[in-house]
Amino acid sequence: MRAYKDLREFLSVLEEERQMLRIHDQVFPEPDMAAAACALTRIEESPAIYFDKIAGFDSARVAMNVHGSWCNHALALGMEKDAPRRDQFFEFVRRFQLYPGTLERVASAPWQETVVEKDINLYEMLPLFRLNRGDGGYFIDKACTISRDPDDWNNDDVENVGIYRLQVKGPNRLGIQTVPQHDIAIHMAHAEERGEDLPVALALGNEPIITLMGATPLLYTQLEYKMAAVMQGAPYTVVKTAKGLDVPWGAEYVLEGRVLCGQRETEGPFGEFPGYYSGCHKYPVIEIDRISHRKDPIYDAVYVGRPWTELDFLQAMTTSAPIFLQLKETFPEVVAVNALYTHGLVVVVSTKIRYGGFAKYIGLRVLSTTHGLGYAKVVIVVDEDVDPFDLNQVMWAISVKVNPAGDIVTIPNLSENLLDPACSPGGIVTKMIIDATTPVAPDRRGDYGEELDKPEHTDQWQTKLQALVKEMRK
Repeated sequence: MRAYKDLREFLSVLEEERQMLRIHDQVFPEPDMAAAACALTRIEESPAIYFDKIAGFDSARVAMNVHGSWCNHALALGMEKDAPRRDQFFEFVRRFQLYPGTLERVASAPWQETVVEKDINLYEMLPLFRLNRGDGGYFIDKACTISRDPDDWNNDDVENVGIYRLQVKGPNRLGIQTVPQHDIAIHMAHAEERGEDLPVALALGNEPIITLMGATPLLYTQLEYKMAAVMQGAPYTVVKTAKGLDVPWGAEYVLEGRVLCGQRETEGPFGEFPGYYSGCHKYPVIEIDRISHRKDPIYDAVYVGRPWTELDFLQAMTTSAPIFLQLKETFPEVVAVNALYTHGLVVVVSTKIRYGGFAKYIGLRVLSTTHGLGYAKVVIVVDEDVDPFDLNQVMWAISVKVNPAGDIVTIPNLSENLLDPACSPGGIVTKMIIDATTPVAPDRRGDYGEELDKPEHTDQWQTKLQALVKEMRK
């Protein structure tokens, strides 16, 4: 484990580990920065990228792709950078179960060095740029949005830290995309029932763990800061704003404002994680009253587009681990969960099989998890000896163990995130469970005799050869 105090410390570690590129040549906000970040997605174990000379901005500095590889993800967790994704999954799960950690509240932070409360102009203060050509404007897409439940204001456990896309709609106005499955939607509903604006704080340029936690579908009563504490093995340090919201000590920028009660404006389109533009919808509006930032702040952004991008790494283990633990509560036979693909629209579960038809119950439980209610659309269930993170093994299981006549279950008219372009109408989709397990009693379908095993000593040879290959590539 490792506790990074801020984004700058993590960027230094990435540079030491040869996982960050510094671009000193002058670049244009559009299309250079988004194009460079998109290009990195096509490079294996892609590094972060850091721009320090941006046309039109005197001293702007922008980091992208900070979480954009399994190497970077492992380093964020304080693991060896070559840790296999399966090992990262089980380590993530191990720490996840240590919840809750503790908060450390302090009085001041570096982001308070510069404060602006008059004539706020986001266009001048932030190095804004479009990520994709068809975006309907500038979007802030990697900020942690902090809010509290106005009906239970002093309860830390229902404070929420989430990552939502924010469209810049004016010098001090932002649109925020919220859906019913988001915790902030509950806070907003309670505020509007009271006829009140909802205070929010937006933290930009954060250390890597709280960004991962902001992307995690925690339970409503689980606080992201307390989960970040167990993930980093140390109390999580926050500073309270004048409105009473806890903000990460290590943030580069903090924007304070209010979600305006009852106001909705058209937001979008935006190139989203399924690889399509999201279209336009009516979403709430935030009015910014105050901006604080470090001297020479670093703006952190994530390129979003057709997978894989940095966003997919942000939503990989943070999606897989909660589903796994929620399944284990009901079905201790579950071995592992892979929800790495397109924000878990497809989920692969490996499990021991208790009796015939058992896999289908596993699939139904996935659909009723916190994540499954709004995202999981296709659930593939495989046997315990099939590694769900090895798609070669998963495809073998689908190829030889699935008879569509009895192994495919479809359930129509279930809720789904509006961003899934397959929905019809928007927000409604048919979901599917694929049983790719070996039939057991009383299910006697198929002709499954003796399954092939690997030669004796294969595991020992694999360990030996991996070490030799690693040495050869130094």
